[in-house]
Formats: sequence, structure tokens, C-alpha cells
Amino acid sequence: MMIFLLVLLMLAPAFAPHDPLKTNLDAVLQEPNQQFPLGTDHVGRCLLSRILHGAWITVFSSLSLLTTMLVTGLILGITASYCGGIVDQIIMRISDTVLAFPDIVFAIAVVGMLGPGLRNTLVALSIIWWTRYARLIRTLTARILSRDFIEAGIMTGANPLKIVSHYILPNLIPILTVQFVIDIGSVMLLIAGLSFIGLGVQAPLPEWGNMLNEGRPYIQTSPRLLFYPGMAIFFVVMVSNITGDLLRDKMDPGNASDLIGCNMYRKKTKRQFHTRKYIVGGGELRNMNQLEKRKLMETD
Repeated sequence: MMIFLLVLLMLAPAFAPHDPLKTNLDAVLQEPNQQFPLGTDHVGRCLLSRILHGAWITVFSSLSLLTTMLVTGLILGITASYCGGIVDQIIMRISDTVLAFPDIVFAIAVVGMLGPGLRNTLVALSIIWWTRYARLIRTLTARILSRDFIEAGIMTGANPLKIVSHYILPNLIPILTVQFVIDIGSVMLLIAGLSFIGLGVQAPLPEWGNMLNEGRPYIQTSPRLLFYPGMAIFFVVMVSNITGDLLRDKMDPGNASDLIGCNMYRKKTKRQFHTRKYIVGGGELRNMNQLEKRKLMETD
């Protein structure tokens, strides 16, 4: 459902009946009609066209930000958990410092220093969101590394890269997918909130939060200027949260770590023990790896 909605929102500008930036002083604050299905704003711009183009700006900004920060958090979180020591301390202390501030307060402070605009808004939110993903992934990775199948994989000769790609990442995907979908709505709300107070996307770009800001003076005479952008934000955030909850129930990440790791290890060990031929004679062990030799010696 969320994928369908995102694709629809990305293609929304193609269905816009008018130029969202074109003003028409002869059609100021018109009520919905055949030419303008949702009416016009205070300078005669088509409200429907601006909402559709605003969807592309909001969705593209949110997805690009979250994707970049997810990759960054993935690298830093796994590195912190796998390396430990001073590396872990540095990454986590920086993360703690950023997370000590409320999201909106920190974003306002950063955008206030850098100046208003979409680019600076994304910079501010990037500083916030990489710390969220890094801390989450670091905690999950530490939990996965304590599992028996990780120790078994190391004893069978798996290098760190293989441990990460075959054991850690498959266990992280279910939880990160759920978190990513839920964060889409959260990032949209922050972008819209900063635009609403004049620090985010600037006029005349059609962004939903900026449209709410422009419609404030007309809340008594033309409440639809706030109603339609507000409903668009509400609908997308609601779908994001519902989809995240459904994915959480379907993927059941609580059992994912055990099942993925154990099944991979069982398949691997079963294949090894059934395909190898062991020759034991005269005290000589041949064609065995170190783990198998140790087990045989302990049995003897």
C-alpha cells in the first residue's frame, strides 16, 4: 500500500491541470469550479496543481534523505558494534549529543544558522536521522553478534565481511524496513513543520507545509487553503504509520534473528558434513577444518 502511494505521489505532477507557479490575479480565491477543481489561492494559482507538485517535492525529499541516512547509519552502526572500543565510544557519544535535543528544536537551530531553504532543511534533518539509525543498528548488531550462530560462523572460518553480509544484514532488514516506512511520515511532518514556520521550503515552491503557511491569513474566509494541504499531510502520515505496523506484524522481527541465523548455519553445516569424506587412521586427520578436528578430538 505504501509503495503504491509513493509511486502515485511521485507521478502526481503529471496529472496537474495547470502550472503550479503561474499566477492569475483575475482568479484570486475562486471557489472550486470546472477549471480549478479545488479552487485557487490568494494569487490565483491552481490549488490542485500545487498540491500535486507539492507531493513530489515532499516525497522525493523524504525518500532521498532517509535512504542516504539509512546507508550512513548502517555503516556507522555496524562499525561501532563490530569494532567496539574507542570507535564505538566516539560514534555513540556524538549520537547521544545530537539526540539530547528535541528534533524540531535542533532542526530550527541548524536551519536558523544556515538560512531557510529546502537544502538547509535536509542538512538539518540529516544530522538528526543518521544518529537514530546508527544507534538502532548498533544495538541490533550487538544483539546479533551474541548469538551462537555467529560464533559458529567465525569458527568455520567466515571473515568479517561474510559475517556482515550473510548473518548481520539479513537479520537487520526486517526491522529497518519497518523503521524506514514509519520514518517517511515523521520526516514529512518535520519538513512541513519547518516550512510552515518559514524556515523550510520557500515561496513560491508548492510544498504542503509552505501552502499551510500561505493560507493562514485566509483561514476565516477560505479555509480550504489549509484544509486540502493539511489533509494531504494527514493521509500520507497515516498510511506510513499503518503500513509500518502491518509490516511489523507480518515480518515478526522478534524471531527473525534466531530463524535466519540458525537456518543458514544448519544448512551450511549439513552440507559440509554430508559432502565431505573423512579419513581417520594412524592418528592422522585429513580433509577437515579446525572446528571438525576439535570436535573429533574432544570425542576421543
